[in-house]
Amino acid sequence: MPLPPSPARPLTLFLATALAAVGLTGCSALSPFHTCDDSAARLKGLRSQSILDSVPDGTTTPEGFDRVDSRCVDDTGDAWLYASRVYRFPGSRQHVVDFYRATAGADGWELQHDPYDRSTPESTAGLCFTRGGDGEALLLTVQFLMGDDLRFAYGQDAGPQFDSGAGFEIEVGSETDGAPTGCFD
Repeated sequence: MPLPPSPARPLTLFLATALAAVGLTGCSALSPFHTCDDSAARLKGLRSQSILDSVPDGTTTPEGFDRVDSRCVDDTGDAWLYASRVYRFPGSRQHVVDFYRATAGADGWELQHDPYDRSTPESTAGLCFTRGGDGEALLLTVQFLMGDDLRFAYGQDAGPQFDSGAGFEIEVGSETDGAPTGCFD
């Protein structure tokens, strides 16, 4: 038996057709997230940031970490671009902190502080800076690492001497569209 006429039937038919069309075109048509597509130029710009090569005197590069590691990662929603370097420093972590506070600050980077944890010293927590406005925003982090951290993150051993000093990673990151992002968002 046919259904009786209903004023809602055209709306129901429209919604069913729209949902089918979206299903056929894929979920990306609805995605508000950015992907790694067309990010090569921005990634190249991150690799060329001079702060990645600015290091305290006496800093060395562990074997196998002699280049900038740069990638676009889009496995968590919005894509994230980064360029990073790993270094070994025979002195104190505080010396590394003081060096990057001065060097990054002189280069226009603004130091950000964790609003939720001001008690952890920077020589433990690392540093985070921001620079640039909408479309050009960058994030700079300096994080201290041990050999186990490198083995976990990179699947590579930096040698036993890495654990005897201030091993650190410096990274410049960005949203694919350069939108501002905070250190502790």
